[in-house]
Amino acid sequence: MLSMRVSWIAGLLLMPAPPAHASQPARQNGQEGLANTPLPEIRQLMREVQDHQKQLEKVRENYTYSSLQTTQDIDGKGQVKRTATEEFEEFYANGHLIGRLVKKDGKPLDGQEQQKETERVTKLVEKAQQTPPDQPLNAQTITVSKVMEMMDLSHPRRETFRSRPTIVFDFIGRIDAKTHGLAQDLSKTLQGTMWVDEADRQIAHLEVRFIDNFNVGGLFARIDKGSSFYFDQALVNGEVWLPVGGEGTIQARILLVKGIRQHGTERDYDYKRFRVEAEQLKDAKIVPENKPPQ
Repeated sequence: MLSMRVSWIAGLLLMPAPPAHASQPARQNGQEGLANTPLPEIRQLMREVQDHQKQLEKVRENYTYSSLQTTQDIDGKGQVKRTATEEFEEFYANGHLIGRLVKKDGKPLDGQEQQKETERVTKLVEKAQQTPPDQPLNAQTITVSKVMEMMDLSHPRRETFRSRPTIVFDFIGRIDAKTHGLAQDLSKTLQGTMWVDEADRQIAHLEVRFIDNFNVGGLFARIDKGSSFYFDQALVNGEVWLPVGGEGTIQARILLVKGIRQHGTERDYDYKRFRVEAEQLKDAKIVPENKPPQ
């Protein structure tokens, strides 16, 4: 069954979040200075977002956090038929985000489930160590800047978001864009708005909706026009931007026959600093630091 995990779609579009202080020169202008600065060219802005991610991506590897994913199956009358939850421990290895499942429907995994999950995560970590940070673990994943190359961008403006200046712009997929692979094909069916933190060059908020149907895996499944989601990131401990959550509604068809509707929410919390030892990476274990975050 098609799972409505908010980060599934966002993950196709969002690059890993870079540390805030990668953009310290921009911060020196102050909020008033930023407000009086001409708006940057949007495509250049997105290149700067990606460049900052590469500068200090190792800072993210000092962090782990919990991610609670809730999925509700909705019937034709709009009533909730079933609610399922999964809780993950999220961490980064060699620049790649990896999630370890720790609970299902509020219950910890049993011994056999834990063993299978450890084996799965260990393989992912080993693959991450062999995959350069600027290359995705999933061949279908591409960066925001690459997706934006296939979009028409419009209406740049400044807005305050969570008490911080942001540059906001709208985007819509170009039907005539040449695409290769799932994520690029997906871009043609999307329309949305992006909020970029002006000082830190971070994606603070992203809203997306499907303006056309999108086939997943040939005839296996189709995401229907009208599906939508939003995704948020925020500054943590004054040094790094990390996901804080999101929400979305998916309407889809399985084998183009069975219609489903799911509502999903993601809540990211309990951010902790840690260090990873080289040998421990094989088992995807973390070691909390003794001193508290600065």
